[in-house]
Amino acid sequence: MGLWEDAKNIRDKDPAARNVAEVIILYPGFHVLVTHKIAHFLYRHKWFFCARLISQLARHLTGIEIHPGAKIGRKLFIDHGMGIVFGETTEIGDNCTIYHGVTLGGTGKDTGKRHPTLGNNVLIGAGAKVLGPVFIGDNVRVGAGSVVLNNLPANCTAVGVPAEVVRINNAKVCPADDLDQQDLPDATSQRIATLEARLSKLEAKVQGEFPPDVK
Repeated sequence: MGLWEDAKNIRDKDPAARNVAEVIILYPGFHVLVTHKIAHFLYRHKWFFCARLISQLARHLTGIEIHPGAKIGRKLFIDHGMGIVFGETTEIGDNCTIYHGVTLGGTGKDTGKRHPTLGNNVLIGAGAKVLGPVFIGDNVRVGAGSVVLNNLPANCTAVGVPAEVVRINNAKVCPADDLDQQDLPDATSQRIATLEARLSKLEAKVQGEFPPDVK
């Protein structure tokens, strides 16, 4: 049921997918879920070499590198997939969407739990990096190209480098089903606009206190 559910989920979310058979035969995002289930089973039974061998073969075939220790929930949609990396202690909840070029990785300074934990209904945009043992709450959207280094609360949208929360309360729109990534606030532009407004006020205040000489 699990893999059939995954295949139907990909078909439903990808407008280019015409039927489940096409997903099963042609989609690397589905193929890597199949191989990961095998690799994760071997990993849990301490067949570490065989588990890594399968995951590395899958990496060469799909362009997606998922460590066999990573825990993945139901209905993960990996779109395109090329360049995706999930670290060993990564945990992903149900109904999440991951675009190409995403890294769920470590910082190099942590031990034990070193990689991110994603809640349910999380969307990670293309090229985004989520680093370290951070927690991403349910219904979170991370904009393309963002770098997440800290925990993100549920029902928010985060963008930027480093990522900042720019919108709260995504509860009415399930991010994993809302694949439109264009309507995202620009945190940098907002910050520049705020600084410009403050600068204008300061200039007006200075001119009021020190008017130019009148000849």
